[in-house]
Amino acid sequence: MLRLEPRPEPSRQMMFASPLMAAVLMLVSGYVIFSIMGQPPLYAFYIFFIDPLTSLYGIGEWLLKATPLILCGIGLAIGFRARVWNIGADGQLTIGAIAGGGVALYFQGVNAFWLLPLVLLAGVAGGMAWAAVPAFLRTRFNTSEILVSLMLVYVSYLLLRYLVNGPWRDPFGFNFPQSAMFHEAAMLPLLFDGLRTNAAFILALLLVVLAWFFCQKMTAGFRMQVSGEAPAAAAYAGFSDKRNVWLALLISGGSAGLAGVAEVAGPLGQLQPAVSSGYGFAAIIVAFVGRLHPLGVLLASLLMSLLYLGGEAAQLELGLPSAITGLFQGLLLFYLLAADLFIHFRLKKVQPPAAEAPATSSTTSPSEAV
Repeated sequence: MLRLEPRPEPSRQMMFASPLMAAVLMLVSGYVIFSIMGQPPLYAFYIFFIDPLTSLYGIGEWLLKATPLILCGIGLAIGFRARVWNIGADGQLTIGAIAGGGVALYFQGVNAFWLLPLVLLAGVAGGMAWAAVPAFLRTRFNTSEILVSLMLVYVSYLLLRYLVNGPWRDPFGFNFPQSAMFHEAAMLPLLFDGLRTNAAFILALLLVVLAWFFCQKMTAGFRMQVSGEAPAAAAYAGFSDKRNVWLALLISGGSAGLAGVAEVAGPLGQLQPAVSSGYGFAAIIVAFVGRLHPLGVLLASLLMSLLYLGGEAAQLELGLPSAITGLFQGLLLFYLLAADLFIHFRLKKVQPPAAEAPATSSTTSPSEAV
């Protein structure tokens, strides 16, 4: 018989092994799913995970899609280390795109070197302002930042649709719900000719380094980690819980806002009814697969970006539905949560209880009595 028993202390081996276990189980499940759907599993895996990276253009698209995942995932990981659960990164991404796009549209005729930095700063400020709403409600009224940040996502979607269908619609756009194209001075420069990867990828890598330094070398990062792992010890040491909440949400909101403005000032070049492909929600999976560590978030973002590209390739080459991407993302998260159980618990073999010997009769026979 097997049973779960608590470990004396969390297993560091399982902490790093569980993402690998989740990835392997995801592939095994994918093999079964492709077989059920009548697709050759090995060829489907090739189309999904290898074919997108067989050309320079594919590699550029891989890095392009990884950029918003890195930016959102880094901010969420810092907050999750403090047990501040920001689920609304997609809304903060959208507001960042609106804020930065609004600045780009306001200075549409200006060709100046300061325009792009101003657009990026506006995007960061927009994301931080949107994240400040759940931070204020959490610290002032003890509301759940999970619910508030999640509900604000849909408010941001509606606000964006209102703007591109109303006051910010391009008058020369043939009545399409989109803004005018941004001036070249407000656009992020490309890293390579012929590829769409832009300078936002460099900003994402820089943010990874800064996040590592913040978490490992700065007192504020140490306070946030202690507050997440040992709230009682943090309270005894005098660490402010409200300060950690504000810091976690503002950091995650600002990084998500940067991801949003990088989308509209990068591959899109304008505001559209949707500027995110669910990057803010996928970044939650990225943060946990990356073990809330900046380098792990970088690697997990590259994996999740490959799932996006593979899903698009599977639609074109195999005729599979677009939901196949979400299916693999969900499987990865499901198996990761299951494998994480063994960080704090382990299986122990238990011997079944021995069968009791039959009781001997104590009744005296009549012959013995005589």
